Amino acid sequence: MAFPKINPTQTQAWAALLSHYQQINDRHMVDLFQQDQDRVDHMSLEWRDFYLDFSKNRIDTTTLKGLLELAEECKLSDAIEAQFALEKINETEDRAVGHTALRNFETMPKEVSETLEKMQVFSESVISGDWKGFTGKPIKTVVNIGIGGSDLGPDMVCEALSYYRNHLEVRFVSNVDGDHVMEVLKDLDPETTLFLVVSKSFTTQETLTNASTIRSWFLEHASEADIAKHFVAVSTNLDAVTEFGISSEQIFPMWDWVGGRFSLWSAVGLSIACAVGYDHFEALLRGAHEMDQHFQETPFDRNMPVILGLLSVWYNNFFEAETECLVPYSQYLSKMVPYLQQAVMESNGKHIDRNGQPIDYYQTGTVVWGSTGTNAQHAFFQLLHQGTKLVPTDFIAFASSLHGQQDHQDKLLANFLAQTEALMEGTYQQDPADAFKSFKGNQPTNSLIIEKLTPENLGSLVALYEHKLFVQGVIWNIYSYDQWGVQLGKVVAKETLRALQDQDSGELSNFSTQNLVKRIVD
Repeated sequence: MAFPKINPTQTQAWAALLSHYQQINDRHMVDLFQQDQDRVDHMSLEWRDFYLDFSKNRIDTTTLKGLLELAEECKLSDAIEAQFALEKINETEDRAVGHTALRNFETMPKEVSETLEKMQVFSESVISGDWKGFTGKPIKTVVNIGIGGSDLGPDMVCEALSYYRNHLEVRFVSNVDGDHVMEVLKDLDPETTLFLVVSKSFTTQETLTNASTIRSWFLEHASEADIAKHFVAVSTNLDAVTEFGISSEQIFPMWDWVGGRFSLWSAVGLSIACAVGYDHFEALLRGAHEMDQHFQETPFDRNMPVILGLLSVWYNNFFEAETECLVPYSQYLSKMVPYLQQAVMESNGKHIDRNGQPIDYYQTGTVVWGSTGTNAQHAFFQLLHQGTKLVPTDFIAFASSLHGQQDHQDKLLANFLAQTEALMEGTYQQDPADAFKSFKGNQPTNSLIIEKLTPENLGSLVALYEHKLFVQGVIWNIYSYDQWGVQLGKVVAKETLRALQDQDSGELSNFSTQNLVKRIVD
């Protein structure tokens, strides 16, 4: 089955939505609620522990019908089928997109199940203390060395599942900034620290620089032979890993059909298995698979990822809202926004369509930003309430707390509920002198309530947003899973590094960069 390559602006649904937008763009949601007493009933979805209320959006039944017709005309069903069939839908890199296969325990490839078994044995040996360092002491600290998808996903999940953490301390090194790596190292005990070097190619500059610095630090206290007891790799480059000093038995494989920003479900998640135990890691995978099934099997009008993706297209392409905000009312999800920034913006930040044509007549990727509630309320919510920009916002909350602090939870959820109401309704001051106290309202939000933060529910939540961005990319007719835009900066950085190390800016062609290098080295 060929992956669809349909220009959305050439569809009948797009034209109808453009006409419909002219009729609805000035209508206030308060009026829409008054005109439709059953609005919440047909603009909410319930699935397992998830409840999505999307009634506080600037849409009506005509809008929904038009967006669903757009999905049909863009052949979203065919696109979903092609992805789950592991067809090479990442055509520019000639790769399949198979991260969903990593969490389907019924049909997963043999090499994936074997890797999971290896992860279980390894993580349990580290957690139990059976894995010993070079002086015979058990491991106390695990340090993940990676960048991008080899860092953001595992770091986000370890933070989100802090409640389920065991006695191991897990740290992350990503930035090539030497101050960063030295701060991580300065209070570590080499006798009780295990390092996970995560790099598919084992050539990524930041990761290899940090790994080499850490290796040198380790050898100040131990011998070359001891590296095998303290360094493990997740990579495909066996020769480079072996040359580094890591035993072939301590190499966990990766596959080219798994994109980096979707790789936490693979051996890249080894730090997660160490932090929370393999059973919780597997529950994370199973929760993601349950969302995969929902996305693959549920009619679009009851499909959470599809609805969220289409609403994003509606605001991005018709209201010209360039950003969308995410506000989780849980401090455990404090690293979810950075994770989704990579997932969404690296995936859908494209200006060439699947037909190889420049996209200069509609917008593609949205800018994703946000923070946790209630902190966000005391930071950027002023702009949401009274600013001049339209910012669609997703609110996420858990109905039950983990530690049972009910007073805190009641106040947290009261704010969660109040903010979406206030953003919708606003308030009008009749006295001109009090105009600055007016809130125009009509600010769109989605409210997602999940029963409890569990590994399974977290897996479902992350998969929900993975599939949302897939829906966006299909509609926008772009390749969401390649990442050519990341490469140019890497190539240029090699030239500027040479100039910095040679202290000679004359070899650079860009005059501004020449001047900046001169300022640094002089």
